Amino acid sequence: MSSTPPLLLRQHRPFIAFWLARVFTASGFQMLTVAIGWHLYQLTGSVLDLGLVGLVEFAPRVLFMLHTGHVADRYDRRRVAALCQTAQALIALALVVGSSTDSVSREMIFVLAFLLGGTRSFEMPATQALLPSIVPVTLFPRAVAASASAMQAATIVAPAMGGLLYAFGSVWVYGPTVILYVLACSLMLSLPARQTALNKGRATLDSLLAGIRFIRSRPDILGAISLDLFAVLLGGATALLPVFAKDILLTGPWGLGLLRSAPAVGALLMSFWLARFPVERQVGRTMFTAVGVFGVATIAFGLSTSFWFSLAVLAVLGAADMISMVIRGAFVQLETPDEMRGRVSAVNGLFIGASNQLGEFESGLTAHWFGTVPAVVLGGVGTLAVTGVWVKLFPTLAGRDHMHSGDARKP
Repeated sequence: MSSTPPLLLRQHRPFIAFWLARVFTASGFQMLTVAIGWHLYQLTGSVLDLGLVGLVEFAPRVLFMLHTGHVADRYDRRRVAALCQTAQALIALALVVGSSTDSVSREMIFVLAFLLGGTRSFEMPATQALLPSIVPVTLFPRAVAASASAMQAATIVAPAMGGLLYAFGSVWVYGPTVILYVLACSLMLSLPARQTALNKGRATLDSLLAGIRFIRSRPDILGAISLDLFAVLLGGATALLPVFAKDILLTGPWGLGLLRSAPAVGALLMSFWLARFPVERQVGRTMFTAVGVFGVATIAFGLSTSFWFSLAVLAVLGAADMISMVIRGAFVQLETPDEMRGRVSAVNGLFIGASNQLGEFESGLTAHWFGTVPAVVLGGVGTLAVTGVWVKLFPTLAGRDHMHSGDARKP
């Protein structure tokens, strides 16, 4: 893999279309997230509400987890992703109308957050399972890093742009997201049709649970995605960024946008490095080290009272998270048969969603109980503790040398 010129990805037109679709849909979501968070905090002034938005957005992942994977394996993944992006465009359009008529309420935001979480819960496994069929296996680790760079590039620009546009009114943020989702939908539909046969089976309980059984049969995969769940669940502080921006670092919406962009700056730079120099040896040790750095950076951010230092440690946090994400994403997909990738990606998506959206609820709840700064610091300490425990629980993962074991079996 290391001898394959990275320029091959740039010459691969389906991957370029996929990459751009990821940029547009990620940009739309990040702009919505910044605007909704600031909008809600202006309406209620409650840190608990900021956490509840994460919980509401996460709930569909649990409710529909088994079905989202089956849909991704049963139907054309391009069309599933495009339909979800169309639905997200309609959600953004509803916010445009609500903002224009000054009718956005706390309850409306929660309802739309639930719908947004629902559409993303179907989009994620379809999109993740689509990538291995677009690029050859020799390019796949690089493609995972490059695909992740699309998300991070959007996360750098979109939140900052969303924060700046919000100064002119919330409709100036919600409006452009409609266009971004439409562009993503068009690019997704331009991808080549699926080459392997569709799973024609019915959505039986046995079929729906196949993804869970597959992950349980792979201790390294189980250990990696559960490490992400618990480490980021405890260490996630993004839901509290509006509080840090407004009350601790004393900035406005523009500062919030920069704070949300900072982790993506570090992640983007790291993704460029990993696309050029993929991790091929000592992947287990590298992943655990990255999660530990994530925990330390979380503690540093929680204790910071300097805006610029906060930006720096958030960038380190994002770079560390990118290393873990690329390693986990690459070997999970490489060791999963194509006919199972949708269901496995759905379970993996639940863990990712839990570590993000449920982590936002945990951050909001602990901040409500103990205060904002203690909540973030305790979360970072918890991440370090989880990392140490997981080294003991999953020794083969900690000692894993290569990305692909070469013995993937069908369930």
